Amino acid sequence: MDPYPPIAEHGLIGDLQTAALVTSDGSVDWWCCPRFDSPSVFASLLDRDNGGQFRIGPDGDDHVARQLYFPDTAIVITRFMTADGVGEVIDFMPVDDPNRASDRHRLVRVVRCVRGQMRFVFECAPRFDYGRQAHELELTDEGAVFHTPTLRLTLHGGGAGAMQRHGNDLRGALTVRAGQAGGVVLESAAKGPPRTMAPGELQELFTGTVRFWRGWLARSSYRGRWREQVDRSAITLKLLTYAPTGALVAAPTAGLPELVGGERNWDYRFTWIRDGSFSIHALLGLGFTEEAEAFGRWLNDRAAEQVGEASGPLKIMYRVDGSAELAEETLDHWEGYAGSSPVRIGNGAADQLQLDIYGELLDSVWLADQHGIHVGHPGWVKLAQLTDWLCDHWDQPDEGVWETRGGRQNFTYGRLMCWVALDRMIRLAQAYGRPADLGRWAGERDRIYRQIMERGWNPKRRAFVQHDKTDVLDASLLMMPLVGFVAPRDPMWLATLDAMDDELVSDSLVYRYNPSASPDGLRGHEGTFSICTFWYVDALARSGRLEQARLAFEKMFTYANHLGLYAEEIGLTGEQLGNFPQAFTHLSLINAAITLNRQLDSSDDR
Repeated sequence: MDPYPPIAEHGLIGDLQTAALVTSDGSVDWWCCPRFDSPSVFASLLDRDNGGQFRIGPDGDDHVARQLYFPDTAIVITRFMTADGVGEVIDFMPVDDPNRASDRHRLVRVVRCVRGQMRFVFECAPRFDYGRQAHELELTDEGAVFHTPTLRLTLHGGGAGAMQRHGNDLRGALTVRAGQAGGVVLESAAKGPPRTMAPGELQELFTGTVRFWRGWLARSSYRGRWREQVDRSAITLKLLTYAPTGALVAAPTAGLPELVGGERNWDYRFTWIRDGSFSIHALLGLGFTEEAEAFGRWLNDRAAEQVGEASGPLKIMYRVDGSAELAEETLDHWEGYAGSSPVRIGNGAADQLQLDIYGELLDSVWLADQHGIHVGHPGWVKLAQLTDWLCDHWDQPDEGVWETRGGRQNFTYGRLMCWVALDRMIRLAQAYGRPADLGRWAGERDRIYRQIMERGWNPKRRAFVQHDKTDVLDASLLMMPLVGFVAPRDPMWLATLDAMDDELVSDSLVYRYNPSASPDGLRGHEGTFSICTFWYVDALARSGRLEQARLAFEKMFTYANHLGLYAEEIGLTGEQLGNFPQAFTHLSLINAAITLNRQLDSSDDR
């Protein structure tokens, strides 16, 4: 493969506390341990020479590689076909006790030959703490231990003579014939020394992992069209969930570019209030009430903290444990994916004011209530305080949903979601007779409505626009009918949809906005945003444009990678861009599938 494989040439495995990416050449080129947001162990994805990798693949380059998921699981199988035979590398992470935070994690790599024979080569070269911390290697007849002052990795199962020291890394080779199999387990915080892994033990780990994922997926209530794509997206969302707290990371990666060679390279290994709130819609739509309830508790804890800083009562993002220390720094010693620098860890947008998060949060609370997940009195008191704060602060500029670094504006989407926040709290207060300043809440809600209609609507464009000082369109406004602010067939909305068709839509793919017309403080351009494409499908379906919606949806599937995974963006020639895989994209796929399936069923009934 090229020194930097395409972003799409990866599969995702994980154990609900951390995750790894596996390329189609058999390399683990991204893994952070022991948590999603921990420093990296393998990161050749961001620096081919200094990032570290764990490769198992055929000897030489004369082979064809194919990848698939073992059906209905998060187990990746990478198949290699050569003139001498066909072999496989099977990668997975056993899910032991996911709800208990642990430093112990296991990366299992099984090799086997299914036809003829194959010589596999092996290289395990970790680079701890983003390549900044040296390590020592202890080699035994049954494996090896990589030591650092802060992290210890034990490699089980080498077998006498199978591995050789190469500096402080390991290399080796193994020839297997049809029917033969072996494997290694890389374990953090192991309790004992390295030991050889018997085939039966590896099989038991595999069987247990299959049982977990199939048992979990069987709880899904979705029986509509596109079930394969919806199931894969559901598994992906589960893989991106930190089970001990229920928090969902936006993506398991950092630094992957929105434009190769550009500077739009962010760290997404954190939990955004917005993304997580949207995930509740997807999870509840599939019947996963336990996951939705767990994240709801995480959200409630954040609301209870009431930090009260310039960014508002809530931060826009947190670490998976709920802490808010996300100071942004650059890794200047790394070249970045295919030269895309700087490589950033942490996220400087954490302190931005983004007023829309309150709407997404309170909309998810209201939706959860419709599914029997109710807010108790202490939670209501905190949510009412948030609502009172919003009444005082909604009418001010903010950084907006896209976290632009070009200055605050009166973004229409922010106003829209403030309207949602007040509307949902009014509904909840009226439904249960909860204490609330209903007169004030309703008055502010109506002020927001009138302001959007007066300032967010641009008569010359005949469309709702990004903010009151521009005529630029913004795909976030595709949410207007989805949250019930406008009727899906309102002439003003249909005109907006037509304008977006003309300006933001490119063969069903949707741009967020035009950064040339609306500077966002960053150099360069970007691809189409996949979440916006799925919002577009949802809006089309609600507006009665079912043929257009279905075609756009089906076209979007052609941009998925070979495993059904999506990054954040799609480039000009169909390549995946940005952090990978992205939760936002997969949850919006689920929501669009549910809406479109329902609308098609209703159409069939008529």
